[in-house]
This record gives sequence, structure tokens and C-alpha cells, in this order.
Amino acid sequence: QVQLVESGGGLVQAGGSLRLSCAGSLIGFSIYHMGWYRQAPGKQRELVATVTSPGSTNYADSVKGRFTISRDNAKKTVYLQMNSLKPEDTAVYYCNSVGSSGPTLPWGQGTQVTVSS
Repeated sequence: QVQLVESGGGLVQAGGSLRLSCAGSLIGFSIYHMGWYRQAPGKQRELVATVTSPGSTNYADSVKGRFTISRDNAKKTVYLQMNSLKPEDTAVYYCNSVGSSGPTLPWGQGTQVTVSS
């Protein structure tokens, strides 16, 4: 059964850092382009960072220069290093696949990130 498990969230002061992890239990993990999404209260889920199968990355303007996405295919894990956190980064963070069909894997439970001012 395909499962994505996010971890690493928490409460941090503005300017602080967190590192999120997403472990995927699926065959063929390395061929998926993956991304980190987030959903703040009352807002739609948004895609903030992507990493392709070969490792190319892309970021939403709101996090560019502060967040770094990476992957370890041997561990079937995607990471999101978040630095210089802002209160507006507060959200539940999820990982999932990215592509023309959008996210296609079952959503995990997400991990809560709360940034205090």
C-alpha cells in the first residue's frame, strides 16, 4: 500500500529553521517528480517546492532563497530545509507527486509548522 509519512514540523520563532522529511513506501519512488505542498487555515493547498526525478528543483516565489528541497532515492525520502521562517509560513505541510496530472499519490497526514512572531 502506498503511503507518504511527513515529519519534522513544530513550533519555531520567526527567523528559525526546520527540516521536514517525507518517507514514501512505494515501488518506483525514484521515478516520481516530488513536491512539498502546504495548506494554511482557510486557504487552498499550494505547491511550494518541487524536485524532479533527476534532482532539478523549483520553488514558489514566496519561499525562494529560504527553502531547499532535496531527495534521497535510496531512502525513498524527500526533504525540505526551511530557513528564515516567517509567520506566513505557518501551515500543514504535505509531500506528494507533481506533474501534469497534479498530485497522484494518497495524501499523508502532513506535519504542522507554526512560526511565531
